[in-house]
Amino acid sequence: MSTVPPPPDRSRPAITLVVVLLAFVTVPMSISGAAVALPGIGEDLHAAGAPLQWVMNAYNLTFASFTLVAGSAADLVGRRRTFVAGGAVFALGSLAAAAAPGIVLLDLARALSGIGAAGVFASGGAILATTFDGPARTRAFAALGSAAGVGLAVGPTLSGLLVGGLGWRATFGLHAVVLAVALAGAGHLAESRAERRPRLDATGAVVFVAGLGALVLGSVQGPEWGWSSPGVVSLLVAGLGLLAYFGVLQSRSAAPLLDLTLVRNRRFLALCMVPVVATFGFVTLLTYLPTYLVGAGGFSPQRAGTVLLLMTAPVLLAPPLAGALANRGVSTRLLITVALAFFAGGNAWLTVLGPDTPVAVIAGPLLMTGLGAGMSFGVADGAAMSLVQPEQAGMATGFLNTMRIGSEAIVIAVYGAVLVSLISTRVGSHDLAARVAAGDLGGATSGTPAAGYTDALHTLLYATATVCALGTAAIALALAPPRGGPGTPVAAPSSAAPTSEDTRPPSQVA
Repeated sequence: MSTVPPPPDRSRPAITLVVVLLAFVTVPMSISGAAVALPGIGEDLHAAGAPLQWVMNAYNLTFASFTLVAGSAADLVGRRRTFVAGGAVFALGSLAAAAAPGIVLLDLARALSGIGAAGVFASGGAILATTFDGPARTRAFAALGSAAGVGLAVGPTLSGLLVGGLGWRATFGLHAVVLAVALAGAGHLAESRAERRPRLDATGAVVFVAGLGALVLGSVQGPEWGWSSPGVVSLLVAGLGLLAYFGVLQSRSAAPLLDLTLVRNRRFLALCMVPVVATFGFVTLLTYLPTYLVGAGGFSPQRAGTVLLLMTAPVLLAPPLAGALANRGVSTRLLITVALAFFAGGNAWLTVLGPDTPVAVIAGPLLMTGLGAGMSFGVADGAAMSLVQPEQAGMATGFLNTMRIGSEAIVIAVYGAVLVSLISTRVGSHDLAARVAAGDLGGATSGTPAAGYTDALHTLLYATATVCALGTAAIALALAPPRGGPGTPVAAPSSAAPTSEDTRPPSQVA
């Protein structure tokens, strides 16, 4: 099977790359930028607590739940068509968010944006995988990693400027404008789809969305309702049960939403685990470190954001470097292993952090962690896509990004809950611990709250470093060449490979 050849007048790789990158920037920008707008939203719409937090949670929930469905749908109905539809829904949701008169409608608008973001992410990566080949593909996915870094790093700064100058609604308006510009160039994208086009597995789609949605919702609400509450336990059990049932359905389906041969390919599965390790080692710090710097360190929000550039700047610069090394013959396995090891080392090293620690002391671990993210972003995605057939590009991208976004939603919620619990054992009060974890230390940068916060964070950093080290070893082992093959595999190949056990020489795979 092969993809449908693109019309000659639409086969413009340079424009394709620009359009996809522009849309991709908006997806993480909508996460990191919206977080900065929350205080202004709460004040303007008289919202607080869970309803206000769902401005973030609603987006993450639908984004994670619909990415796999969007990827499989893209293979069937067309990747460009899915990209345009996803971008349009994302833009519509952003406009609705900008105009929302109340918190409930704002939360619903953000949920709509998350569905659109799923379409953009799932189809955008598939478009690049079917447009570029060989070294050009490696460079394209490296650029994709940089685009994600730009969105994460620039989102808070732009949002802060817009909130200060025009109000929080301008933040969501900006997202709609950027997407509109990207969609204006979508006519130059080549259309591609699987040659064989069975009907979408609607039953599988409903079961998967419900299962992952329940699992993410239970994880998000765990800190709010209590992890042992009947509601949270029911959601987690139902989510796991539905996902298990989804696996059974896919094994019996003639046209599955997720071809299980993808998951059985150990190299592909290992590469899909790379963003999960990155969530533990990088995204958790991106989420919780600013609060520590402001609350325990006494930094202003502006200074905390500036310090965070030590971690986010490498995400902008490292992907092209990693891509160039891969194209020069450096093993993708080696690059990924080093990148993930940087997460483990950076988190362990960051335990030098304290309320009065100079920025120069924490610069090293922040740079190391950011470099790990920059080296892994894009390179791992490109290597994963080189292991699948072109007609499964959307499905593969959907699964890869489901692992990325799903792990972020779950791990961030669990990390925050564990942090509060650890602080609580040190300050003697759960309510006080929750306020401390949110950065409210009553103006004190020393004494029991700050010391308890620091000690709890150090414990979590060591635990995270351990998880990253174990993940690094497991992924490196899974990417090892078969016995009897050439020594070290190198960069991604120039053509797709079988989706089951890979039959090419190990020197041509990740």
